[in-house]
Amino acid sequence: MSRGFHKVWENLPSFRKESAIATWIYRITVNTCLLYFRNKKRLPIADTTTPIQETSCDNTNDTKENNLNSMYACIDQLSKDNKSIILLELEGLPQKEIADIMGINHEALRVRIHRIKNELTKCIKK
Repeated sequence: MSRGFHKVWENLPSFRKESAIATWIYRITVNTCLLYFRNKKRLPIADTTTPIQETSCDNTNDTKENNLNSMYACIDQLSKDNKSIILLELEGLPQKEIADIMGINHEALRVRIHRIKNELTKCIKK
């Protein structure tokens, strides 16, 4: 993914020093990755998962995997910004850092995360 480093180098003169340089570089990296995955042809989730063999174990693993697949399918339907926010949240990045990356204040981010979680909950229940 040298494209991200190339973009950082190219755009270094436009860095406005409104955030930490690491935050700015991280945002370029996230955007580059999102663009890559958006442009890459992806198989539907059903085609990318391998079938689980029937075993005598509980079906809890099947249920967990189905819920996880449903969640990621719902995340994939979110807008670009909301998808970035929730993936960074799931990655465990501090909310203040996510707010800096997204260019919004911390309180606005908290509201958006709450709304995104509600949207995902509704999507998964369908």
